[in-house]
Amino acid sequence: MFRPMRRKSKEIDPQATRELLHSARIGVLAVQGDEGYPYAIPVNYLYEEETRRILFHGAGAGHKADALRACSKVCFTVVGSETVKAEPWAPFVQSAVVFGQCHMVEDREEALRLVRKMAMKYYPDEATADGEIAASGAAVRMFAIEIEHLSGKEIQER
Repeated sequence: MFRPMRRKSKEIDPQATRELLHSARIGVLAVQGDEGYPYAIPVNYLYEEETRRILFHGAGAGHKADALRACSKVCFTVVGSETVKAEPWAPFVQSAVVFGQCHMVEDREEALRLVRKMAMKYYPDEATADGEIAASGAAVRMFAIEIEHLSGKEIQER
């Protein structure tokens, strides 16, 4: 169902792909938007390897939420791990691409657990995370992408 990578020599191993998903801080979520136009938006996220899910937060209303209610199929991409190897002017960059089905986490207790888990990736300490969650946790909705296909590659940007 999913296309194999065309340039196999650029493919990175699954462990390196998962490490990139853990370490990157921002991903781009692509959905089918209004009138069939693609809609891609950067989001903070959490990769939950044990459940093979990408988690992100958002509002329960708006373009992103409406698009996900209309069609749950998504693409999610992260870019990172830039390294300089032989040529200092041409860095190597890794990327990961996820295809999957996305849905809102309906169980409120589970959603709050995930908000807290995700907050610990971005906030410097538990007290700061807890303060932010207390201030806006009631309005936040969590979304989960169930990963169906995952691939990664490394290219030299020159």
